[in-house]
Formats: sequence, structure tokens, C-alpha cells
Amino acid sequence: MNSTLISKVKDSFINKFNADPLMIFSPGRINIIGEHTDYNDGFVFPAAVDKGIVAAFHKSDDKVSTAYAIDMNESIVFELDKLKPSSEGSWENYVLGVVAEMQNKNKVVGNFNIAFSGDIPAGSGMSSSAALENSVVFGLNELFNLGLSKTEMILISQKAEHNYVGVNCGIMDQYASMFGIENNALLLDCRTVEATPFEINFKDHELILINTNVKHSLSDSAYNDRRSACENIASLLDIKALRDATEADLLTIKDQVTPENYQKALYVVQENNRAVKASQAMLDGDLETLGALIYGSHEGLSKQYKVSCDELDFLVEQAKLNAHILGARMMGGGFGGCTINLISKNAVETFKTTVSKAYKAKFNKDCSIYAVKLSNGTHVIK
Repeated sequence: MNSTLISKVKDSFINKFNADPLMIFSPGRINIIGEHTDYNDGFVFPAAVDKGIVAAFHKSDDKVSTAYAIDMNESIVFELDKLKPSSEGSWENYVLGVVAEMQNKNKVVGNFNIAFSGDIPAGSGMSSSAALENSVVFGLNELFNLGLSKTEMILISQKAEHNYVGVNCGIMDQYASMFGIENNALLLDCRTVEATPFEINFKDHELILINTNVKHSLSDSAYNDRRSACENIASLLDIKALRDATEADLLTIKDQVTPENYQKALYVVQENNRAVKASQAMLDGDLETLGALIYGSHEGLSKQYKVSCDELDFLVEQAKLNAHILGARMMGGGFGGCTINLISKNAVETFKTTVSKAYKAKFNKDCSIYAVKLSNGTHVIK
């Protein structure tokens, strides 16, 4: 956790609201494998990281509540009985949405002030949105003693994203951010919303993220489009979700769907299997198998699910040229953001230099590279 960030948020809050706040840290997340499987009731393998959102809260004596986004130097003032999505559609909908969904659960939230800032790199696919939602629901639950369980909190965060942000997301991001365990990844069954922690020992390897620093703009609509394709195929098969399908099942309806949608469904079935195999590889300490599964995941995301882009594909191809990298893939919704790379520790510095040069030469743009540590989930900063 970033002590400079904590100080910045606390000082900003005190300067603006003249009160000593309750402080919450809510982490971003990575996902080792299992992409676009969460809304198909499948398996994912995320972990909370040491970058996230720090939020400061205090009850307000005013008749209104105020939210202050420190990094943008923007404030909104709102009345709790007149909540509706902001047409601007930016950060405020994550805050307003959570409050609205808490009220829908008959939880009485009083007026409050919040200020927040984060160190999750923008557009990195590390789910700053879930971190922000979780920080709000967790902070208000503490502030007003509402007695919500962590599971209830993440469902509120998810609903906020559906109803106020307009992204029909699965539960993975909110779960990983809320329930993360230091040095563990979580094999999460998105149907039961139960996870098995796996202590991660990458031995002489580590994870690094490479941010393409691009975000191709079709991601939200493309996401919702793929989700509906998956749901249509599940209903053709008369199953609840693609998690229940086998490759053999898909063959039975192949002539009833477009080739593109068949490949999308096939990808989901295969990716679900990869996530389960990856957890076994972790147990066995078999990093080579894990790496091969990670490469397989990218291949499917790029060629079958078609949510990659030139920049992501280029970074994965660069990884394949390096014998010290066991696996690499795009991470997150797609069309930009980061690749995640499982790399030998002693090869990191050289690879950083070569991949940065190659990326710049190809796209005339810089990539950004970060190491991440696996951290605990959303909690009060003591």
C-alpha cells in the first residue's frame, strides 16, 4: 500500500471538509487466467494487488453529500433522496450507483463526505472501477454501521455498475478486490460466488504487467454484445450458462449460429477448462504448464473471442520471442490495457528495455511496465 497516497487523501480530505476521516483501501486486481468466463457462470483466477483506491469518509452535518475526486479536482454535491445516474457518465456514477443500490437494500445511509484517489494506472484493465465501488460500499457500511457482509457489498457494487454505469459486468472484479488475500490468487466459481485461495509461489519467476497505453473505444458495447451472444447460445442449448456446455454440446447447434458466435462460445468453454487446469498447475508447482495455459488464453481471446488489438498481440509476440517468459496474455475486457507476463526474475530488466524499444518503434508510443504484489482485499486503514 502506498503511504504517500494515503497521506495525500487524508490531507486533501481534512483541507476540504475540516474533519478527521475514516480511511479505506480497496485494491485493484489482476487476473491470471479465466477471461470473459465470469458472466458465463465460469471459473476465474484473480488476485488483489498492491495498487488501488484510497478513500476518506466522514458523516456530514449538511443536508447534502459531497464526493471529491482528488486526481481530477472535481466535486459533486447530491441529495440522497434524489439520486439518478449522471449524464456525464464518469466517476460520479460509481459513487452514486453504490449509494442508490444500498438504499434499494433498505440500508439507511446518512449524508456523508468522501474524497478519493488511486494509483491504479488508467486504462490498465486492473479494475479501478470495482475498487472505487468497493471502497464506497465498505466505507459507508463502516461509517453507518449497516452490518452488510462482504458478499452483500460486492453484489451492491456489481449492481451499481449494471444500473448506473451501464456495463453488464460479472462478479470477478468486485470479488477479487473485496476478498483478496496477500500472496494468494483466488480460484473463483462465479456461479456459487465461492473461491478457493491458492498460495502463489512463482519461485524464481514473477508477474509483470505491460500497459499498451491504448484504449480502443468500442469496449463497453463490444462487451455487452459478446455477453448477449453467449447468453443466446446457452438458451439454444437449454442450459443456464456456457459453464455447463462441453465442446461436444456446441457441435450440436453449430449450424444454428454464425461461425463468429460459435467461436466465441467455444472460447468460453475452453477458457473455463484452462482456468481449472491452471489451479492444478499451481498446486503442482508446474509453472511451464501454467505458462502454456496463459499463452493459450491469449490465442483464444485474440482469434476466437476477438477482444484483443494489434498492440496487445504485438506484446504477446514479443514475450514469445523470449525464452525467459513462460506465458503472456492480454488481461481484462480487451481492446487495450495490459498484458500479464510470467517472467524469470533475472530477465526482467533486459526484457523491459527490449520490449519498450520494440513497442515504441512499432507504434510510436510508449508502453508502461509495472511489477505487482498480491495484497489483501478492501479494508480499513488503521
